[in-house]
Amino acid sequence: MLRILAAAMLMALVPACSSGDAFGSGGAANAADGEDAANRVTVTIEGANGSHVFHVEVARTEEEQARGLMFRKDIPKDGGMLFAPYPAAGGGPKPASFWMKNTPSSLDILFIRADHSIARLTENTVPFSEAPIPSGEPVAAVLEINAGRAAELGINEGDKVTWGK
Repeated sequence: MLRILAAAMLMALVPACSSGDAFGSGGAANAADGEDAANRVTVTIEGANGSHVFHVEVARTEEEQARGLMFRKDIPKDGGMLFAPYPAAGGGPKPASFWMKNTPSSLDILFIRADHSIARLTENTVPFSEAPIPSGEPVAAVLEINAGRAAELGINEGDKVTWGK
């Protein structure tokens, strides 16, 4: 859905969800449709409103991060996608900017600092929008979940996010 790549790369690639490193390349259905358990992790978000568990796909490579959840309509209630490490090419935390190009499902986007706290939470993104959704600061990971789940579960900026390898 949301993709990540450098703004320069964004212009060079087919627009897609991006991060300040705009990973944008469309394509058909996401390869994650048939992903096995090896490409999934359990993500736990801990905050004042308790602990919440998600079972998400992981986008580790630039290509996977460029495609993200594009074209996907079948995101499980407690599913989503973790972009980690971010950026995929390495180099430490960087500002991210995503968009919803080719993404038919509204999402909540959680931008995660290196200390695993949520730096910024953008709720109820607009499907297919090319408007940038910035992290506001350097981040080490990004989590996309179904729109409305953050509010439903009481997830807030500052909450801690952990996941397996």
